[in-house]
Amino acid sequence: MLIPSKLICSYRLQNSVIRERLIQLLDKACEYPLVLINAPAGYGKTTLISQWINSQQPKNVGWYSLDESDNNPERFATYFCAALSQAINAEQPIIEDGQFNHQASLFTLFDQLLIKIAGLKGHFYLIIDDYHLIENEDIHEALKYWIRHQSDNITLILLSRSVPPLGIASLRVQEQLLEIDAGQLPFNHQESIAFFQSRLDAELVEPEITALCDEVEGWPTALQLISLSVKQQNISLQDAAKRLTKLNNSHINEYLNDEVLNKLDQTARKFLLQCSVLRSMNEALAQHLTGVTNSRKSLEELEKQGLFLHQMDSEDNWWRFHPLFATFLWQCCQTELGEELQDLHQRAAEAWLKLGYITEALYHAMQLENRSILLSILNQHAWDLFHHGELQLLEESLQCLNEDEFMQQPNLVLLKAWLAQSQHRHNEVIGIFSQFKQALQQNNIQLSKENQAEFDVLLAQVAINDGNEDTALSLASKAQADLPENAYYAQIVANSIIGEAHHCYGNLEQALKIQQHTEKMARHHHTYHHILWSLLQQSEILMAQGFLQAAYDMLDKATLFVKENHLQKIPMYEFLLRLKGRILWEWYNLDKAEAMANAGIQILNKASDKLQCVTLLSKISLVRGDLDNADRLIKGLDILQSMHDYHDDWLANADSAKVLLYQMNNNLEAMQNWLIQSKQPHTDRNHFSQEQWRSIARAYIALSEFSQAKQILDRIIATAQQLNLTSDLNRALILRNRLYFLQNEKNLAQTDLLEALRLTKQTNFISAFVLEGDIMAQQIRQLLQLSNVLDEFTQHKAQFILRSINQHYRHKFAHFDEQFVERLLNNPEVPELLKISPLTQREWQVLGLIYSGYNNEHIAEELQVAITTTKTHIRNLYQKIGVANRTEAIDYTKELLRLMGYS
Repeated sequence: MLIPSKLICSYRLQNSVIRERLIQLLDKACEYPLVLINAPAGYGKTTLISQWINSQQPKNVGWYSLDESDNNPERFATYFCAALSQAINAEQPIIEDGQFNHQASLFTLFDQLLIKIAGLKGHFYLIIDDYHLIENEDIHEALKYWIRHQSDNITLILLSRSVPPLGIASLRVQEQLLEIDAGQLPFNHQESIAFFQSRLDAELVEPEITALCDEVEGWPTALQLISLSVKQQNISLQDAAKRLTKLNNSHINEYLNDEVLNKLDQTARKFLLQCSVLRSMNEALAQHLTGVTNSRKSLEELEKQGLFLHQMDSEDNWWRFHPLFATFLWQCCQTELGEELQDLHQRAAEAWLKLGYITEALYHAMQLENRSILLSILNQHAWDLFHHGELQLLEESLQCLNEDEFMQQPNLVLLKAWLAQSQHRHNEVIGIFSQFKQALQQNNIQLSKENQAEFDVLLAQVAINDGNEDTALSLASKAQADLPENAYYAQIVANSIIGEAHHCYGNLEQALKIQQHTEKMARHHHTYHHILWSLLQQSEILMAQGFLQAAYDMLDKATLFVKENHLQKIPMYEFLLRLKGRILWEWYNLDKAEAMANAGIQILNKASDKLQCVTLLSKISLVRGDLDNADRLIKGLDILQSMHDYHDDWLANADSAKVLLYQMNNNLEAMQNWLIQSKQPHTDRNHFSQEQWRSIARAYIALSEFSQAKQILDRIIATAQQLNLTSDLNRALILRNRLYFLQNEKNLAQTDLLEALRLTKQTNFISAFVLEGDIMAQQIRQLLQLSNVLDEFTQHKAQFILRSINQHYRHKFAHFDEQFVERLLNNPEVPELLKISPLTQREWQVLGLIYSGYNNEHIAEELQVAITTTKTHIRNLYQKIGVANRTEAIDYTKELLRLMGYS
């Protein structure tokens, strides 16, 4: 329920001076997207805009008065929508209740609003008062977006004590801003004269007034304080001015006490101090709080006296104090009515509850030493507040409870755990549950079936985070049967956890269907984070099935969703970018993969969260053959792993990069140490356990412990085939090919290689082959020389893999540069014909490319020459070395490399 005073313009001020010169400026407001009235407290910002509304009487005005609690995005969104509905005279709320929740983005809401109001006729004004109270960066960014995209028939008017961070300088340069600031708001001489003439009956000397105006620099609040002093003390204007001008801002409270509050009779004084407990009030609230039966009359009389009490434009007659005076009164109330404060707050909480304003009631209940009202409000309304995004208010409320009170309220313990979980403070959930379990035992408390089900969902989330999918599935499945229908948040989480558990078990088809259903549930309830999470989970499942293109398309869909709903700042967006980077890495699109990893790093704030992106960067360096950079990055991984705890998925990914580096550097000691310390997975039914088993097998291969490696590879290949873990099958076949090649089992090696190449029709893998370097290159060269072994597609893929290996590894085995050729020709065992009729440098290059498996077209492309020129080079070098065809040329090159010490 919305507080009416927050949506009401406070223009009903007695004897206010009409600011004609400023009102004329505001008459041009329709020509600008943004009007900013910016000045310190007491300069009449709200009064001015109220006068403009009163003078123009535009029908299309919405008003929103802020307080500190409006830093909550959902609260801001709710009142913003209400004010906009007021501006466009909408009969129904422009956005239905529940369409925006704390999982959503203000950008998403603003997109919906802009679409809904597009095409409306007439000009609309949306006024937001006290914008300086907003400190939430998300609200600032969203309002910048609104200003940038609002239609020409909307003007946003902001009243603020400071310049808001909304790109004001840019708007000013583009002449998109109408600005009234502290240089224009002070009273001039004529306005000061009019001000005092409307308030004081005595004859006034105009030069005294103008001098006084100059003394206080036209500050309206100072002029009002002077007029009060004159009336209450029956002194001259000059004497009152002398008293005030001796003060600075730090003494204003003392002045207000001496010259304003102390001049009131005791009845009015107590009434004011009692009302200061309230942030806004109507007659019913004031009467319930003070016991004064005709509270409205009391409020009106105080307003007429100019005591900084403003009546709002409302049929319900709402009032509020000027902010400076409100702060002063509250300080006096604490001093003078200290013994009554608890009773005042209790009565305020009861009154707000009776009117249906839960957040205001909760504010007052938090001030009470007796927690019974606070507990009652939380037990009845906390979950509604949670689903409406009042997370900060709820956490502050729960902190007011002592541990014994808290632990005896299962519903509130559950709420606190959900608050931590929903804000990704997963470790806190365990601590909350541990304390609660102990309290249950001590107090012999039995949970309801519904409460137990919601606790089970959270415990299931903890279990899946810890890699205990058995516990997670059991808890989530049981919870689903017992959860009440209105616990949709828990239902979505439970469904997602069940899907993740089946993914871990290798039940990919079932997991995919469950995550698709999770997406539907999340879309129905507008839980944006869970929509994105379900899309990412579906993508990972498709990757595991080997459908990388479909997975990438799913990530494109998720990217569009992120952009439409402006979720680029949430940590989950890094996961999306990283998944794209992994696929691009597999496809050998290394530059784009690197861009994705670096973009992901920019999103993350904590160094510990960057492990996966750094791992991807290290694998990119490994494929490129840049082992120095890979070594630097992997040392960073070691540091991160030593400082933080990670899920097995993250550890397996990081370990695979380390083992590949040890293999490429032939660092057998590091390989042996890693193998001793490595953790053997308890299963091989998911992508991360398969990855860890492959790393263990690779380590055994490097250490020539072939039987252990073969046992592992045979088992995980059988599992991958059984569960259709196609991507893992593709990788495992490539690794077993390496094992067979090193064991000189050439036929078995070729069988695995052919099957691995066949699977690339689905996976499009490249980098997994390139990483194997010379061993892979030698085998692919041999395959390319055989006829009727590879179909056209697979042959093209094999040639591409070979070129990619050569690009980064050729210097290790077949790069005939000038120094190599010079050393070769000085070798006494080199054929004499080669010395008599030496090859040109270009012919040496062509010979190296032939050996590396390049066909004529690829050689021409590599050397950037015509195909005819390439054929001429080939014909010449064949004559010089005495060979008749490509096979003989490759054998000849092998012999030369053998002479130079290459195996």
